[in-house]
Amino acid sequence: MSTKLAVNQAAPKTAAASATVFPILFAISIVHLLNDTMQSTVSALFPILKDELSLSYTQVGLIALAMNLTASVLQPIIGRYADIRPMPMLLPIGVCFTLIGIVGLALAPYYSVILLAVTAIGIGSAIFHPESSRVAYLAAGGKRGLAQSIFQVGGNIGSSLGPIMTAVLFVHLGQFGVIWFAFAAAAAIAIQLYVARWYGEQQLVLRTAVKPRAAEKNAQSGLARNQVMWAIVILVFLVVTKQVYMSSITSYYTFYLIDDYGVTVSHAQWFLFAFLAASAAGTFFGGPMADRYGRRNIIWFSIMGTAPFSILLPYGSLFWSGVLAVMAGFILSSAFSIIVVYAQEIMPGKVGLVAGLFFGLAFGIGGLGSAVLGMVADQTSIAFIMKLCAFLPLLGVLAILLPKDTRDRVPE
Repeated sequence: MSTKLAVNQAAPKTAAASATVFPILFAISIVHLLNDTMQSTVSALFPILKDELSLSYTQVGLIALAMNLTASVLQPIIGRYADIRPMPMLLPIGVCFTLIGIVGLALAPYYSVILLAVTAIGIGSAIFHPESSRVAYLAAGGKRGLAQSIFQVGGNIGSSLGPIMTAVLFVHLGQFGVIWFAFAAAAAIAIQLYVARWYGEQQLVLRTAVKPRAAEKNAQSGLARNQVMWAIVILVFLVVTKQVYMSSITSYYTFYLIDDYGVTVSHAQWFLFAFLAASAAGTFFGGPMADRYGRRNIIWFSIMGTAPFSILLPYGSLFWSGVLAVMAGFILSSAFSIIVVYAQEIMPGKVGLVAGLFFGLAFGIGGLGSAVLGMVADQTSIAFIMKLCAFLPLLGVLAILLPKDTRDRVPE
């Protein structure tokens, strides 16, 4: 795999291609924040649901699996279809499914209804991510790393709000407190209608600009087909290991702190918030760094640089556990937006499919990992799960097999 990646930068000569359209990027980032905030209510409710419904760790893991597996199956399909036939109006429709899931989750009296509600949230996520990632690609101009980071950081910030919601809201209001996020869904739908209008205008330009469209369709990455497929397999594997580790933290870190350190539910949620907030910061800084220093270099640093902190985390005091979690979250998350951009550049013309694979398939497998970890925790302990998952970042050594990218650096 020593062949260097020579990415063809051919792109439609639309307004989005000639300059970075920051209002659109910020709009979809805000919607990503709202979308993932609503999704994070699911994991944020885990301690509450476990007590109120007397759930096992296995059942807690299956809730995460139901949401993530739905997105895993649907996102690549929706993404590939969107590459062939973009569908701007899917943007607000996707959030409508999330709204249905939020209301169902707030009112669900039984475990089976909770599973149906989180499945609806998963469908909303499956529709949202591929088309929104295509919007980010169109609005990026020449700053694809930065654009993907702006888009992705919204989601990371949204995810980080889940623990705060548990500490401030759900501990006091319980499951029904989720109903307040119906207002977030309504705001997201309104913003998506605005984005969909811009997206539709860009598609109209693309349909009339035949030559640029053909140039995009025929763009080549400079790699042989088997090299592209092998690189994609490695990238998906890296995201899977990242997501399983993230799932171990988001689903079980609070239980670990409660069981091993004797902290309260509210106190434990602030530690989880610190981890997720650091992950959001890492996501934002990773994109511009990759635009400057290269995709592969940042991926390699991010994946392998996490290992020392993740391995030490289960052995530290309460204070150092928090510090190590923050460092692990920041470094690990700096790679994700870059992995998506890297994959989009070696598979030109398949932006939606790539988004579906990485936001859907890899995240879905992460959800499956969460369910498996729950079963293991029931048979062993939460502390064992923390120690086991600590070694997952070491699998990032496979990043060395990725082809080197020699793309032109974007001028400041």
